[in-house]
Amino acid sequence: MTTHLTRAWEEIIKPMLQRPARVQVAALCSRSGADGKEVLMITSRGTGRWILPKGWPIEGKDGPESALQEAWEEAGVKADDISPQPVGEYHFTKRHDNGTEEPVTTLIFEAEVAQLEDDYPESSERTRQWMKPAEAADLVDEPELQEILRRL
Repeated sequence: MTTHLTRAWEEIIKPMLQRPARVQVAALCSRSGADGKEVLMITSRGTGRWILPKGWPIEGKDGPESALQEAWEEAGVKADDISPQPVGEYHFTKRHDNGTEEPVTTLIFEAEVAQLEDDYPESSERTRQWMKPAEAADLVDEPELQEILRRL
């Protein structure tokens, strides 16, 4: 009987109670460096983990425009060009300040960086650093993002 209840919980009830994943957008900011392609990574505000600039879609902007806005606010990025379609996606569980968690799918748009500004909205809250994609892959937590970075 316990096996049947466990199976019913895991296969039917639990999936029905879970919310679908919310969507965020991220900017994979890149440039050509002396040793090849480099990506711009930033630290998260809460834990200081290395991440891509990302956030929730912005009303009135499409995915690439929202990703560019996040890249500006979080990293001071001025971009020449951004991919109109996502170059990949990854999934993670977002932990909110109140202790709740929710699944998130992050769509990644690649942006070619024209310039970095020193004065931007979150400059005092984050660290940013150019690095090789393989180095960035070793520093991020999300396996799917690691794969995307290693393919660059």
